[in-house]
Amino acid sequence: MESVSPEFVRAAPRLGGMVVSAVGYRTAGEQPGLHRGLPSPYLTLIFSLDGPVATGDSPGQATGPDATRTDIVVGGLHQSPAYVVRPEHEAGIQLAVHPLAARALFGVPAAELAADLVTPGAQVMGRRAADVRELLCEQSGWEQRFASLSAYLRQRAADADAAGAVRPEVAEAWAWLARHQGAGTLRGLSRHVALSERRLTTLFRAETGLSPKQAGRLMRFQRARNAVVRSVAAGAAPDLARVAADCGYYDHSHLVRDFRQYTGASPSGWLAEECRNIQAGSHGGGEE
Repeated sequence: MESVSPEFVRAAPRLGGMVVSAVGYRTAGEQPGLHRGLPSPYLTLIFSLDGPVATGDSPGQATGPDATRTDIVVGGLHQSPAYVVRPEHEAGIQLAVHPLAARALFGVPAAELAADLVTPGAQVMGRRAADVRELLCEQSGWEQRFASLSAYLRQRAADADAAGAVRPEVAEAWAWLARHQGAGTLRGLSRHVALSERRLTTLFRAETGLSPKQAGRLMRFQRARNAVVRSVAAGAAPDLARVAADCGYYDHSHLVRDFRQYTGASPSGWLAEECRNIQAGSHGGGEE
């Protein structure tokens, strides 16, 4: 099959902050390989419009018999890359979901999604999610698909009373970390929400699956990664020392260490893998 330009279509989320970004994608004629799904401060929800998505926590698992294969992907907050098999052709809609919306959209707190790298969506969301995926596959345009998916998620949120509410201290702690772009201290955060550091960490981890410090690191890395992506998309070489200083890292080597943890590669190695996708518009989005 002849390679064609990848198609990436963005939609403006209209779900009251529960969904941070929404991207429809379609590729054909690609060289099969592996894609690194990077950790971020958001949950991942993918409705495949092609075959099942195969993932693993290592290249060997993703391409072997122990891979998780599912038509609907739900990914919790994680701190290492998820390896995703990139087939010759694929299509789907990928959403970045705010972790404090997990109760409303998935019926469980984000912490319950953190044990596994990927959870099959129908296992979390029920048979109706599979029906919605079939509908999306039948529809012919991205605008129609985005509208159908938004309507489904909006209805799930309206029916989510049984899932319980996020504690206000945890909600405010997340908002505080986001305002400080991941650079605030645990002491400052605990004072802000009037809880001890230990109590705050316990409540925060029970809701999200991460400690406040881990969540802050992900926010800081997301900001740095977005800065790097913007430079490459603009045709410029990223100034990693400047990115590190702007995003609150101690120095350039500190940023490189986080890149290695979260991507499994150096910044230059990751960019070499992802440059074509960045130029095509598949990266970016989300809050900073």
